[in-house]
Amino acid sequence: MRKVSTGFVYFFGALGGLLFGYDTGVISGAILFIQRQMHLGSWQQGWVVSAVLLGAILGAAIIGPSSDRFGRRKLLLLSAIIFFVGALGSAFSPEFWTLIISRIILGMAVGAASALIPTYLAELAPADKRGTVSSLFQLMVMTGILLAYITNYSFSGMYTGWRWMLGFAAIPAAMLFLGGLILPESPRFLVKSGHMDQARAVLETMNKHDEQAVNQEVAAIQESAKIVSGGWSELFGKMVRPSLIIGIGLAIFQQVMGCNTVLYYAPTIFTDVGFGVSAALLAHIGIGIFNVIVTAVAVAIMDKIDRKKMLNIGAIGMGISLFVMSFGMKFSGGSQTAAIISVIALTVYIAFFSATWGPVMWVMIGEVFPLNIRGLGNSFASVINWTANMIVSLTFPSLLDFFGTGSLFIGYGVLCFLSIWFVQKKVFETRNRSLEDIEATLREKAGTEAASSLSTMK
Repeated sequence: MRKVSTGFVYFFGALGGLLFGYDTGVISGAILFIQRQMHLGSWQQGWVVSAVLLGAILGAAIIGPSSDRFGRRKLLLLSAIIFFVGALGSAFSPEFWTLIISRIILGMAVGAASALIPTYLAELAPADKRGTVSSLFQLMVMTGILLAYITNYSFSGMYTGWRWMLGFAAIPAAMLFLGGLILPESPRFLVKSGHMDQARAVLETMNKHDEQAVNQEVAAIQESAKIVSGGWSELFGKMVRPSLIIGIGLAIFQQVMGCNTVLYYAPTIFTDVGFGVSAALLAHIGIGIFNVIVTAVAVAIMDKIDRKKMLNIGAIGMGISLFVMSFGMKFSGGSQTAAIISVIALTVYIAFFSATWGPVMWVMIGEVFPLNIRGLGNSFASVINWTANMIVSLTFPSLLDFFGTGSLFIGYGVLCFLSIWFVQKKVFETRNRSLEDIEATLREKAGTEAASSLSTMK
């Protein structure tokens, strides 16, 4: 393994998250200018915005599972190339269909990153630091969204500004590729592939050359690696079912609690409660900065508080905030105080999301699946997350017209409280547990249930 610092590995390992955030956030400003220059109707505008989401579903479904066969690092490099091609293709698109195809290509890289990076970071980090390291992905996502907001504002005065907005993503994509050339492969994948010396070298770097810890980890990984890959049959089998339920449930709840509708439509919400357009855009940048700060705090405390507790605290805070925001919006038309209450509630909602459900969901789906199908399991959960994202994003404008902002966000608030039941009943704790310990517990539980079923039949 090349001599690189752990900080370098973690930074470039998570850098795809910045592209994830930038490419999903930048379109909120760029679409205003694309619509004018290409004379797009509402249907076409919707496709320009949602093409990345469609591509993300494809990328998570196709590229992500391949990491179990080809390795996490190689697929991360491929994602960087796709990011680069998609960004430049979008920037230089001469007409609607070229732009759509370029945005779908870009989305494939976004989906691949969402499937690959949580797994890669989880497999690199020691158990006592895994939450902090894995949540760097979400910190990069929020940083990317902030950069998108700043770029949108910076180029908003240029006629061809939208091309610069979309093309700017090629720079971090090139950085990701160059950094990826030096990144190590996941030690779990190396053990599974029979490259023991390389795996040990990576673990020694990540564990600060603690020989005893490395020996224990190698032995545990070897035990897990003995199990032949079961593919889809194992993913949907009894042993993995608790992990699959966690992956699907967390992926869906993260979206249906309204996170992206609040983030993407924050400027609209600000103008609805009385802000001017310019003030709303600046407030959007303020939200982006606040997001990054709160997510950084979450990174710092991720390994100090149980994952389940963070999810429940976040759900309570988000639910209450949405109820208060809904109340404020109902009366904001005739009351400056109600408008201010809405903005404060929106900010509090974002704080709770960025500190809990935002990072914790991605951390946990990188932890709960067994080694032999970890790439497949993480990819499947990512596909579910992006599908839920697309459904919520596409239905939000229609639901907004039907229910109004005041009533619609009450529905999202109810789903926040429903998620508490799911976390309490279906989610098991993963903090400070090695990936191999989590897998061993799953197999032990499945074996106990199988033995119990046999004894009952007798």
